[in-house]
Amino acid sequence: MENLYDRLIKKEARLAVIGLGYVGLPIALAFAKKISVIGFDINEKRVALMKQNIDPSDELETSDFENSDITFTANLDDLSEAEFFIVAVPTPIDDHNKPDLRPLIGSSTTVGKALKKGDYVVYESTVYPGCTEEDCIPILEELSGLSYIKDFKVGYSPERINPGDKEHTITKILKVVSGCDEESLDIISKVYEIIVEPGVHKASCIKVAEAAKIIENTQRDVNIALMNELSIIFNRIGINTYEVLEAAGTKWNFLKFFPGMVGGHCIGVDPYYLTYKAEELGYHARIINSGRYVNDSMGNYVAKQTVKKILAQGKNVAGAKVLVMGATFKENVSDIRNSKVADVVKELRSYMVDVEVSDPHAVSDELKHEYGFGLIPKMGDYYDAIIVAVNHDEYVNMNSSDFRKLFRDEKGILVDIKGIYRNSIKDLNYWSL
Repeated sequence: MENLYDRLIKKEARLAVIGLGYVGLPIALAFAKKISVIGFDINEKRVALMKQNIDPSDELETSDFENSDITFTANLDDLSEAEFFIVAVPTPIDDHNKPDLRPLIGSSTTVGKALKKGDYVVYESTVYPGCTEEDCIPILEELSGLSYIKDFKVGYSPERINPGDKEHTITKILKVVSGCDEESLDIISKVYEIIVEPGVHKASCIKVAEAAKIIENTQRDVNIALMNELSIIFNRIGINTYEVLEAAGTKWNFLKFFPGMVGGHCIGVDPYYLTYKAEELGYHARIINSGRYVNDSMGNYVAKQTVKKILAQGKNVAGAKVLVMGATFKENVSDIRNSKVADVVKELRSYMVDVEVSDPHAVSDELKHEYGFGLIPKMGDYYDAIIVAVNHDEYVNMNSSDFRKLFRDEKGILVDIKGIYRNSIKDLNYWSL
């Protein structure tokens, strides 16, 4: 008897991807080059764009859509044709830094209504260990009327897509996979091996796979927090953090992390899922929470340091003009989710600073909707300080002359958060983390 993997290969069965954002769409298109795929998203406007071979997230090219066996839809009824479901919806946090599982609960409800005997469901969304089995599977059982393991199988395979990264794509990164039993682990592994060239790592259970994903970003968060704390200390000493790290980095086993503002939908979010679960189990995660506190406060720290620099030039802060270059959460992407640049803008404005924001990748209307400020169409020549917050390619090769044209006078201050100009600009009032 043929299993589900065999029927997917022969296109006798279809795979559905639920949630077609930064993670889901690349996965759907990668599979669609090999097997028959249904791409489902609740946002009809996004679906309409994808039907025209346009990525609403502006990550993929038109050519990525070509030669793909995929049906884009926002119609729940279309999901009944699928037998293998991949859930790739966002898992954000709320205003109190608690997990917001509404997208995950909603997608589980959607899949539960379409679930049939013999179907598979694999979750890719980043969650705390236990979430798939404790929060998602009961919904699948309730809405389908089927029994977990006996009637349908579930697995977890965490996403590792890095927005804007053209090298570490879904097909190039080793995939961690897990299943609810040996049979499901085998089938799920084979399905992902259809597209993942380096192969898979089989986790012993779903909770291990969930934990593996969440500590990847928690580890980075804690290490960056240490660098940020060091930068605060070294600033008071009067030495440059990047120069210290360059010297320390000459040792073979020194870990090369750097200070900066930690935003986005992964590193700045995932640790809160782990600390939430820890609190639920009666443990307060001291190191993780401390790291989160340091990193979440860096936007305010940068703004306050800028204000101090303006005051040191004998200028009034109220009404001072500051240009913030870059508004996305990282370089060379249009993604503004959880951008800590918003914290810089908010803090500067609390000092009555007149702030303007420029970014060649972000969308002004999205920023206005999300954070209450938009982008200026063109940079002026009247700034008292310039904060280069994101090292977009368009900014990296700027020099002293370029910045001098933007300053009001010779007292202009350049704040270089990522330290990209520290070796090239020596004749301006310069400061970096």
